[in-house]
Amino acid sequence: MIDLANTPVLETERLTLRAPKGADWPVWRDFYMTDRAQYCGGGADITLGHAWRSFGHVIGHWAMRGYGSFVFTLKGDDAPLGMTGPWHPADWPETEIGWTVWTPEAEGKGYAFEAAHAARDFARNTLGWTDIVSYIDPANARSIALAERLGATVDPDAVQPKPEEPCLVFRHPKGAV
Repeated sequence: MIDLANTPVLETERLTLRAPKGADWPVWRDFYMTDRAQYCGGGADITLGHAWRSFGHVIGHWAMRGYGSFVFTLKGDDAPLGMTGPWHPADWPETEIGWTVWTPEAEGKGYAFEAAHAARDFARNTLGWTDIVSYIDPANARSIALAERLGATVDPDAVQPKPEEPCLVFRHPKGAV
């Protein structure tokens, strides 16, 4: 397999954030085809083909935009724990920072917060983003709590990315937090 070339690598105190690669596919698949992925387009009823194409979108975003979601791992261990980063599909009204935690073992340890904070700083400092949102399903209590921990607040006047599927739009504070 070929890895994405010339993509940035970020580091935090405990984590390495890197571009996704083909070797991440089995962990993504095992996450995306369960109800743990219900808030990001996955679920137990998702087909293998749908999961494959969704992961292709994650990798393709880097090729089409020059940035994308980072896979985060523990420093010194390349096993993927989840993903976070700048996301802006062609039909999204605003630039977004999103996150997912792929394994139950990685939950509750602050990894998603640490990784999302670093990815948001990357979006601000490297991509020049000044307005950043996170689109969150109203039933996704864990993501809501993370957005609030990152200092984001609900913007009731923001444009919905999918008007047929309303979500909460959390607006991140401008500048470093």
